[in-house]
Amino acid sequence: MILSVIVVNWNTGDLLRRCLESIYADLADIQAEVLVVDSASTDRSLIATQEQFPQAHYLRTQVNIGFGSANNLALRQAKGDYLLLLNPDTLVHPGAINTLLDYMGQNQNVGASASRLLNADGSLQYSCSAEPTLGREFLRMFHLGRVRPDGYYPMETWDLTSPRRVEVILGACMLLRRTALDQAGLFDERFFMYSEEVDLCRRIRLAGWDIYWFPQAIITHYGGQSTRQMAAEMFVQLYRAKIEFFRKHHGPLQASLYKLILCFSGLPRLILAPVGRLEPAPRGERHRTIAENYQRLLRALPGL
Repeated sequence: MILSVIVVNWNTGDLLRRCLESIYADLADIQAEVLVVDSASTDRSLIATQEQFPQAHYLRTQVNIGFGSANNLALRQAKGDYLLLLNPDTLVHPGAINTLLDYMGQNQNVGASASRLLNADGSLQYSCSAEPTLGREFLRMFHLGRVRPDGYYPMETWDLTSPRRVEVILGACMLLRRTALDQAGLFDERFFMYSEEVDLCRRIRLAGWDIYWFPQAIITHYGGQSTRQMAAEMFVQLYRAKIEFFRKHHGPLQASLYKLILCFSGLPRLILAPVGRLEPAPRGERHRTIAENYQRLLRALPGL
């Protein structure tokens, strides 16, 4: 088996079927299997998908076990030499999968690669970042220096015809070499959502492999279709995972220092929250939501 494609679904409705349509349309000349993991969806998305694509392999969980754990469930059963992880809210452009496979085949030092991701309107989606450090997170949280507020590289300046070596790629589209994954290990299931791909990319690089962004392969990613169903909870989960990343790889001291960064960057947002009530929508609504999110985070911070 050349390739195993793994899609983890949680209440993504018609997007899952559209994703599989684009996958199978691009697998015509590839010896491949498709595994769909449904993490306790309640929207009947899996039932409709099974009817349309009975050739796929379906795995179900009784509860939502999180991104990394759900992928691990399929990775343990997958037979491919290469393993393509795709979000269910993606659409594969013609030739994208073959293009990624050809690149990996010609570059034996590459343990993981990612396509160019586009937003729904066709604009470039930021999908690669440097690994988080305390310095980078300090600059990001306080909007200092040249670090983007979302932590991603300035990809709008990159050459779209040349592959680029990166530290972290987004889990929405990640092609893994089996031998690299065997050396690095599966996703760490302590990360329920967020930072699991950051942790895996770090372990792949520490095992001696390179990670590349390959822009000639193109995939549209609608983004956040599952997590926005629980947006407030996911904001706290994002930083819980980052704290766990620092704790795992840099020790309890750096984890504590990162919590201090979050605390001191969050307090001004709360202090200025009343200003948001005076601003017109949608700007005022956005600022109020940010303040509410940071309020939840600061309340949860001592226990993270």
